[in-house]
Amino acid sequence: MKSIHDFSRAKRARQRIALVTAYDVLAARTAAEADVDAILVGDSVAMVVHGHASTIHATVEMMALHTAAVRRGAPEMLVIADMPFLSVRGERGAAVEAAGVLLRAGANAVKIEGVAGHGEIIEHLVESGVPVMGHVGLTPQSYHQLGHRVQGREVKAAARIRAEAGALEAAGAFGVVLECVPSALARRISKERTIPTIGIGAGKGTDGQVLVWTDLLGLDAAFRPSFARAFADGHALTKDALNAYVRAVRTGAFPGAEETPA
Repeated sequence: MKSIHDFSRAKRARQRIALVTAYDVLAARTAAEADVDAILVGDSVAMVVHGHASTIHATVEMMALHTAAVRRGAPEMLVIADMPFLSVRGERGAAVEAAGVLLRAGANAVKIEGVAGHGEIIEHLVESGVPVMGHVGLTPQSYHQLGHRVQGREVKAAARIRAEAGALEAAGAFGVVLECVPSALARRISKERTIPTIGIGAGKGTDGQVLVWTDLLGLDAAFRPSFARAFADGHALTKDALNAYVRAVRTGAFPGAEETPA
């Protein structure tokens, strides 16, 4: 099994890191059979799987359910689970308990959005033995404040994001996701920080990339984010397979002799 220490080793060796966001047994099993470095169980599960309009509907229980499924599908993979909305905004004890639930469900580490207002909790989690990955730039849990737009284009905003990445490293985070920030800013942060940066919509200057399973497979024809690349047309393939099944049923071609018990 890869560990969080492989992230820093990869950065020192200038080897790019490839993460996939997945939520279930089948996706995890397939990722484990490929060359993916780690699986992120993202709170985007609230949108992708459960159909909510934002990630704020994810709960600790929901994240634990999907983390456990991913762990069963990929028992030897490095698994990182998102701490959901508000789970680190209360007392330390509540944050530690939430992180503990996710680790007991099968995560090796947790990811936490932002740093302002809960930097001490991140540091406390790390000191308590919970590996933490940070997340700055566009933080979807704050979409009511930020909206879904590129962050850090203005000088002041860019300076804030750079400072947040530095604060996360100082708090002991083993890596940081840079989401939807200008490529020049992402490249600068990646050079400034000793911990690896994982980009999503942040250009190629980061130390690695993460994409959601359904986005990279092109499974959702109605949602094709501009920062993602579909490496397959999974939607068309799936629809064609379903239509082939329907035709086979209606013509009597399925089931055939090979699918029929004697």
